[in-house]
Amino acid sequence: MRIRKADQNEMMALWGNKNPAAGGFFYHILQDGTAEFWAIEHRGALIGELYAVYNLEDKDFADGKQTVYLCAFRIRKDYRCQGLGTRLMLHVLEHIKAQGYRRVTIGVDAGEEANIRLYRRLGFTQKIKDCTIDPCDRDEQMQPKPCPLFWLLYQEI
Repeated sequence: MRIRKADQNEMMALWGNKNPAAGGFFYHILQDGTAEFWAIEHRGALIGELYAVYNLEDKDFADGKQTVYLCAFRIRKDYRCQGLGTRLMLHVLEHIKAQGYRRVTIGVDAGEEANIRLYRRLGFTQKIKDCTIDPCDRDEQMQPKPCPLFWLLYQEI
């Protein structure tokens, strides 16, 4: 297993045409350096992803100074429950801390018990607010889209 930064072309290949507007948004922020795409791979295949977004319109998520937002955290189903997500998250948290950031946020749906347990175990124990707008999911006009209720959690690093 190898953890590394990936680029916007790899992200587009991974996402395909699932969400063209959000894909375009991520492509842009990866290209301009306001986000990073972290991947975990096995035998050359991407099996997990995590994005660190450094600046968003809603400064509770990411303020460009002290706070970074983590999103789109996924591990392929056939690789789950092996500690790979934890390895990826801890690696990215160390990188963020080394960059001088001191606070990290992440969103979680209130009904995702397994993710809530994982995030709490990883230190995301404080809730900032309830959210119904996803700042990283965009419509065709590149505006943040409404979404089902989720919690914005954070930790100091």
